[in-house]
Amino acid sequence: MFSGDSWKLHYEEKAEVLKMCGIVGAIAQRDVSPILVEGLRRLEYRGYDSAGLVVLKANGELQRLRALGKVSELTDRLLQEPIYGNVGIAHTRWATHGKPSETNAHPHLSHDLVAVVHNGIIENYESLRAELLGEGYTFSSETDTEVATHIIHKNYLEKKNLLAAVQSAVKKFRGAYALGILAQDEPNHLIAVRSGCPLVIGIGIKEHFFASDPLALSPVTQQFIYLEEGDIASISQDNLVIYDLNGNEVKRNVQTLTNLQDASDRGSFRHFMLKEIFEQPHAIRDTFNDLIDNEKLLVQNFGEGFEQLKTIERIKIVACGTSYHAGMIGQNWLESLAGIPCQVEIASENRYRHSVVEPNSLFVTISQSGETADTLASLRQAKLNGHRLTLGICNVAQSALVRESDLVMLTRAGVEIGVASTKAFTTQLISLFLLTLFFGHHRAITHDRERYFIENLRYLPAFAEQVLALDEQIRVLAQKFIHKQHALFLGRGLHYPVAMEGALKLKEISYIHAEAYPAGELKHGPLALVDKEMPVIAVAPNDELLEKVKSNLCEVEARGGELIIFADQASNISSNSHTHVINMPKVCNELTPLIYTIPLQLLAYHVAVLKGTDVDQPRNLAKSVTVE
Repeated sequence: MFSGDSWKLHYEEKAEVLKMCGIVGAIAQRDVSPILVEGLRRLEYRGYDSAGLVVLKANGELQRLRALGKVSELTDRLLQEPIYGNVGIAHTRWATHGKPSETNAHPHLSHDLVAVVHNGIIENYESLRAELLGEGYTFSSETDTEVATHIIHKNYLEKKNLLAAVQSAVKKFRGAYALGILAQDEPNHLIAVRSGCPLVIGIGIKEHFFASDPLALSPVTQQFIYLEEGDIASISQDNLVIYDLNGNEVKRNVQTLTNLQDASDRGSFRHFMLKEIFEQPHAIRDTFNDLIDNEKLLVQNFGEGFEQLKTIERIKIVACGTSYHAGMIGQNWLESLAGIPCQVEIASENRYRHSVVEPNSLFVTISQSGETADTLASLRQAKLNGHRLTLGICNVAQSALVRESDLVMLTRAGVEIGVASTKAFTTQLISLFLLTLFFGHHRAITHDRERYFIENLRYLPAFAEQVLALDEQIRVLAQKFIHKQHALFLGRGLHYPVAMEGALKLKEISYIHAEAYPAGELKHGPLALVDKEMPVIAVAPNDELLEKVKSNLCEVEARGGELIIFADQASNISSNSHTHVINMPKVCNELTPLIYTIPLQLLAYHVAVLKGTDVDQPRNLAKSVTVE
């Protein structure tokens, strides 16, 4: 938690950080090279362009291998040039400073004495680099990481102690970073640092590990400690000491995670994304059951202070990307059903805007990872600005967002590896609808209507299964996109954000340019784009806006556009040579966004497979974005 000037300083210094690369470190009585490489493989979903490792060999030499491209390239190098040792660090890099190359890949060395791997950005690296050049240091890369490595080396020569050298060095660094550090002269010692980027310690028997994500360490341990902001861990085979931001020795809770191994296995599915699409019925059910018991919302599961929610008079939702689309749907629910004013905003815009904080307002942040930089910055700013309460909707219980929010609604999506979010989105919607029921209970939703909604929520997993059964029909339709370069998505009301999410999925993984519009805006510009080369995908449930949507679709058809429509069978929309209708199950109108988003995910997936793109790791993207 941050308050006053101390938080303001922290916020200003963490203004820009990197997309989530991968760090793995290990110190053990066995050879660690296989552990490091397997850890990197399990972090591939985060996005990267190069990989490398350094191991301290038995003869006291630091040996490094780096490769441009996939972890498989590094594995091949390791088979040709085996490295054996009991302590090492490894990394997958996403280029920020310096183009993707073997020279710029991590780990970085200083005088073959100190090795460093690094997530994040050292913002003041240019001034530090100039200082080091003046002292005779030379550079072989274009990275800020090599600057950090030389700073630690310089301090190490002065202090003759790696921990003291790192503690001194980080006082000079501005930015957000996670570091793993190894020194040749301290063969039974690793250092791990967290400042703005997540890092977790894995605990074994006479061995310790660290990584960006516990998933990387699931083959070797189920016991984890999540480092907190500013923590520095001093690690040996049989000892672990953690120091806080002020250099005081602290204890952090050990947590047992038992479900990580299954998450890293695709099973019979071709891609993690497809597996996660098909896991949605289960994820929806788990998220619902976690907060509902005998038709009663378990508000106490939000955390201490949940009673204060009854005093809330207005809500602001802040999020990025897919989570922002969930927030837009949540806004519609909260205002139309619960009768509470709600505003939704993109986090990267909100954090730099001077907004007016109205009394008794709840600030809601939504993030799959709980480490999204813009969303976290907005949360911290909201605390400074005087929002009465903050509530985080998140899928990772140990994340910064969860720790720093007053109240929390945990989604139960399980580990999501595909970069394009699917089950995290639908579970966020479940949480937002349950939040709507809470506020509606005290305002505009009668007891009978509340029971009706809860009953329909229980049916959602079965409806999701029915939609997933349409997979083959959607796969066939996807063939119409093989030679397309553009697509237009349409929806109205609750389903405009669904259309936005569908367009985002298609562009993320198939690289087709896709845009979404409220269907009523079609003749205000987008209609000029419609021709036989521009497929139009529409979401048309049987609700009060259906007839309006039908009129908009007629405008497309009259101009030779090809339509793909996801519609309730009762909508009475027929297929023809230019119109392809997928009949959807009949669902309670208020809950249709949860069901109509699933076929759009499947469509994007099958188009991407036909296009031959890297579905789980699309170019230029990473799973957890901690960058401005």
